[in-house]
Amino acid sequence: MTKREWPDTIQAGECEQHEPLVRRVLAPNPSPYTYTGTQTWLVGAGKDVAVIDPGPAGSGKSIGDPFKTDDANGDGHVDAILKATDGQNVTAIICTHTHRDHSPAAAPLKAATGAQIIGCAPLVIADDGPRADSAFDPDYAPDKILSDGDEVSGDGWTLQAVTTPGHTSNHICYALKESGAMFTGDHVMKWSTSVVSPPDGDMADYMASLQKIYEREDNIYYPAHGPAVTKPRQLVRGMIGHRRQRERQILNLLEKGEGHIPTMVLQMYKGLDERLHGAAGRSVLAHLVDLKNRGVAANDGDIWKKLGS
Repeated sequence: MTKREWPDTIQAGECEQHEPLVRRVLAPNPSPYTYTGTQTWLVGAGKDVAVIDPGPAGSGKSIGDPFKTDDANGDGHVDAILKATDGQNVTAIICTHTHRDHSPAAAPLKAATGAQIIGCAPLVIADDGPRADSAFDPDYAPDKILSDGDEVSGDGWTLQAVTTPGHTSNHICYALKESGAMFTGDHVMKWSTSVVSPPDGDMADYMASLQKIYEREDNIYYPAHGPAVTKPRQLVRGMIGHRRQRERQILNLLEKGEGHIPTMVLQMYKGLDERLHGAAGRSVLAHLVDLKNRGVAANDGDIWKKLGS
């Protein structure tokens, strides 16, 4: 298959070739938040291979909840990665961020291969109120943290870190210099917009990160969930416009005196599965916090208003 083709059904554990240096292995953790599951990307056709977003680690039991995306849904995924890389040396285990559908398999994969865990920093959220980090991997322990522009290389491949905070403060994309591909984690996906959830998720950072990659010349995006993005700049331009439209919707509602987030979600996301209302509310909150930081909105507890209106 060519890199522009994308099957409608993908079997967990299968390894698929997408271009000479790029393969993927699908984790068994499908959900409304993860599409068909976390896509672990393998980079390298020679003796060395990098594993990007090793995914969930598995727990030996099924949690039975399609809306949970933690490591309990990853049984057998590490074995599938090891099978796909048999005959090669895994030299780098690279994470885009530390949500539990992305990084927990790094530790057992390191134990099996001896490769270093490289990439994003561990994420620690200050305990200054209600916690919002239950979806983060508390055990993630990198051997090396990358900064913007840092590179990781192996036999025939070079990956460059492109820091993209917003979805999480520690999110990093990785550009494959040999082919012009970029692995975008949860920052840019074709099938869904990224959830930006305060206090760690930051809308201003997210918008700046979208603009940052829009100004690049990457040929194709390989996200951690869902189809490849074959027209990257076109999609990112649309995403920026979509977020600006959401901001206008919020300001219009505030001007009408509607400042309660759950009610705003009902008006802004008509037809959305009710089980996704919580995630939508977090993105609305992220917009409101951004507006507050810019001096455009303010809140009194759970009620928000537009300043000057």
